[in-house]
Amino acid sequence: MKNALKFYIDGKWVEPSTTATIDVINPSNEEAFAKIALGTAADVDKAVKAARKAFPGFMAMSKKDRLDLLNAVIAQYEKRIDDLAHAISQEMGAPLAFAKESQVGIGMAHLKKMAETLKTFEFEKAKGTAMIRREPIGVVGLITPWNWPLNQITCKVAPALASGCTMVLKPSEVAPLNAVIFAEIMDAAGVPAGVFNLVNGDGPTVGQAMSAHPDIDMMSFTGSTRAGILVAKAAADTVKRVSQELGGKSANILFPDVDLEMAVTKGVQGCYGNSGQSCNAPTRMFVPRERMSEAAKYAKAAAEKFIVGAADAPGTMLGPVVSQIQFDKIQNLIESGIKEGADLVTGGPGRPAGLNRGYYVKPTVFANVQPHMRIAQEEIFGPVLSIMGYEVLDDAISEANNTVYGLASYLQAKDRAKAREVAKLMRSGNVYINYPTWDAGLPFGGYKQSGNGREYAEYGIEDFTEIKGIAGYEAA
Repeated sequence: MKNALKFYIDGKWVEPSTTATIDVINPSNEEAFAKIALGTAADVDKAVKAARKAFPGFMAMSKKDRLDLLNAVIAQYEKRIDDLAHAISQEMGAPLAFAKESQVGIGMAHLKKMAETLKTFEFEKAKGTAMIRREPIGVVGLITPWNWPLNQITCKVAPALASGCTMVLKPSEVAPLNAVIFAEIMDAAGVPAGVFNLVNGDGPTVGQAMSAHPDIDMMSFTGSTRAGILVAKAAADTVKRVSQELGGKSANILFPDVDLEMAVTKGVQGCYGNSGQSCNAPTRMFVPRERMSEAAKYAKAAAEKFIVGAADAPGTMLGPVVSQIQFDKIQNLIESGIKEGADLVTGGPGRPAGLNRGYYVKPTVFANVQPHMRIAQEEIFGPVLSIMGYEVLDDAISEANNTVYGLASYLQAKDRAKAREVAKLMRSGNVYINYPTWDAGLPFGGYKQSGNGREYAEYGIEDFTEIKGIAGYEAA
């Protein structure tokens, strides 16, 4: 990849300020297959200056012109679908079909939804004799994670473009190559110089420099709660807006009237999607206590159908997790579940049989998990499901909300009216009833330590804009 060792700044591929690099590791075999440059504060400053210079002109661009630009990005994205899929499959271990259909596909969905949204979005509204305007907040810093890289890049870049902001993107250094291709897409689409800038690097250096930079007006961050706190602290001195989508420990409540086999099977599938590396994965399954053994039996059967293997191996359903750090964290939590007395139903420590190299995790299910256990409290970010029992539904609701996180909740019930009532009680930014189809038009974000702000569609545009009230706009 010719541009992997460069940054995209002010409409050009430029050399970094230093020669420092980092290897990109293929988690399927633990081998380095590419290198990227590591940026510094000097590179960030150069990118921010380009974005600041471009802002007045881009802010003044008409909505129609910004819509045309979004459609041009969509057209170029379409041309690079295979390149994006192969990059993501190699750098984060996603099976190739999943990388193409889901990882790359979700990015396209966000771009198209934003173009659709922008057509009818009203940036000005009359209120009596006043005018209420939404105006671009300015230069935005975007920090995106490795687990759904194109999802997070597009659901930040698209509303920034739509609202008239200029931007600096720092993707995860763990899975950065898809972002390099995305920068090539932006360039090919004719995005004006300085509107979109890409600087690769790590959080303590590039992320910190962006968060503290006085000429960045807003930080939009997706990642761990720990790192999100550091971004917010660094941003505090310049009183910039900080929008965050952070960790999760989502509950999946199976009501007493549910078809248990179907609900458990789909719950396992939801938990294990993307090798369990989703912040909103339904990792805590609540079932009526008297049906615990039945639920465990169904979960075991569902989990053991998942074929674990290399991203490019035929038939692979679960690829590796992304890194040695993630692998070690997951193994530690699985060991803690056993030590603390949860019932190991299937899976467990170590790699699956025959997979001695690569960051492969056994699809794991624990039953009779108690609320105090680490596997019930901590975000595991791997294919590990914790099944917890409840006596009455109110107990399940209370325990589901008993977490520092609040990103998503899942409810499975035949009585949909009851589910709708319970949805109002869940302390999470999203509630999903009976495993619905994903919708790019819903607001996405969390309560509590799962973050603040909302992404997707018009909610993304609103996040990237300031509200201005102009009194006396019309004669009284």
